[in-house]
Amino acid sequence: MSLHPEVKWAQRPDVVYLTVMLPDAKDAKVNLDPEGVFNFSASAGTGDRHYELKLELQDQVNVEESKISTGVRSIFCILQKAEPKWWTKLLRGDGKAPHYVKVDWDKWVDEDDEPDAGPGDMDMNSMDFSKFGDMGGMGGDMASMMGGMGGMGGMMGGMGGMMGGMGGMMGGMGGDMAGMMGGMGGDMGDDLDESDDEEPEVIKPSDKAAEVVDAKPKAEGEAAA
Repeated sequence: MSLHPEVKWAQRPDVVYLTVMLPDAKDAKVNLDPEGVFNFSASAGTGDRHYELKLELQDQVNVEESKISTGVRSIFCILQKAEPKWWTKLLRGDGKAPHYVKVDWDKWVDEDDEPDAGPGDMDMNSMDFSKFGDMGGMGGDMASMMGGMGGMGGMMGGMGGMMGGMGGMMGGMGGDMAGMMGGMGGDMGDDLDESDDEEPEVIKPSDKAAEVVDAKPKAEGEAAA
């Protein structure tokens, strides 16, 4: 059986502040419809108990300009009203609001108060907001947004394959160059082998001595004899 988290709300002429009180929420999904239907689901607590919420707001909202910030203890939403005006209550219909929907007195101002006053208990500049319109379609499904990011992994995988293909091409080029260098080495080796086959002429020492003796000029006596 699903549980309902506590919801607090306040408003200004142009926005509704909606806070879903659910500490350590896991797998949170938030969906906002332009007609003013707000859906929320998540798991939290011991045993990851399932929580869900559906609020049919009093009037239409501008999904594209609405914002959401997920914190450790709560999910805070700023819902932009489609038409700036004060709502008489949060939910449409004549029935009483559920027991888990409460007024956020820390952020509440009356219609006669300063309309531009922000939520007094929060530092808006320190919060990280995402627009519902940027979260995977008009509904703002956080899981869809993360699924879209998963597509980036496929793109990166494709790039990896392309890089791998380039590596293979470079490897092929390396193989061709190695073959070419091997062929050049073989030709050079053949040239060296041919030069080694031509042995130098060897002259014996006795032959060199005879050549020296024959080269000496003969004396006059020897010539006469």
